[in-house]
Amino acid sequence: MKIIIAKDAGYCFGVRDAVNMAYDAAEKFGEVYMLGDIVHNENVVDDLAKAGAKVVEKLDDIPPNSSVLFRAHGTKNNIWSDAEKKGFNIIDATCPLVHEIHHEVKKLEEEGRKIIVIGDHGHDEVVAIADQVQSPVVVSSKQEANDLRKIKKAGVVSQSTQMIENVQEIVNVLMTKVFDLRFVNTICYPTKRNHEQIKVLSETSDVMIIIGSFTSANSKRLTELSKQRNKNSYQVTSSDDIDVEWFRDCKTVGISAGASTPDYLIDQVKDKINKISEVK
Repeated sequence: MKIIIAKDAGYCFGVRDAVNMAYDAAEKFGEVYMLGDIVHNENVVDDLAKAGAKVVEKLDDIPPNSSVLFRAHGTKNNIWSDAEKKGFNIIDATCPLVHEIHHEVKKLEEEGRKIIVIGDHGHDEVVAIADQVQSPVVVSSKQEANDLRKIKKAGVVSQSTQMIENVQEIVNVLMTKVFDLRFVNTICYPTKRNHEQIKVLSETSDVMIIIGSFTSANSKRLTELSKQRNKNSYQVTSSDDIDVEWFRDCKTVGISAGASTPDYLIDQVKDKINKISEVK
């Protein structure tokens, strides 16, 4: 079997930087605390825990004078201020592109616009974006956009890992609902790049393997895009999830991975498929 790995599969620069910051902080301070998983990948979280980067649910769970690392997805303002009041050493691992979305949404609000965030309800990144402004509306689908009332003046941004097709559908509806609409395209370029690559790869491969946690929004979107074009598309969290039966009569396997998937998991999946190929 021929195995083709998408050029930009796996860690985006924001995730890679955040994970490296967590390792460096754990080594420097002995341990570092994070409110929730640093990224949406269980393997990465487990590896970091062994290195001394510990996940807690709230600031009160962190010992005094400790270091706290704020995650790649962004953090609500009240958590920032509470951490400062408690005197924690704050390490900001927020993706720079997420910081840019926070900046853009504040500018839109300063223009007197109602803020609409296109994204997944309850997702960490969306929660943090929405927290930057007053009374935002989160819209995840075309149907939700249709349900909105008419708005005189609105500003729209999106979660960085949204599919462009979903954003376009929603914006098309909003154009019929909003008299004065300003849209800032905040889908990050690693996401755009990975989506375009998987569209091509899924159409030229017999079988597609997408590596990523099922808690990862961007991994699930990669899988969705692949399945739309190739019914033999499978999402796995690691090489342990691979089924030999998937590769019967298969000549070409395409592999992609979510932005929170480390390189070693991609290598392990590739190695296991190679072994299956040798047995066949």
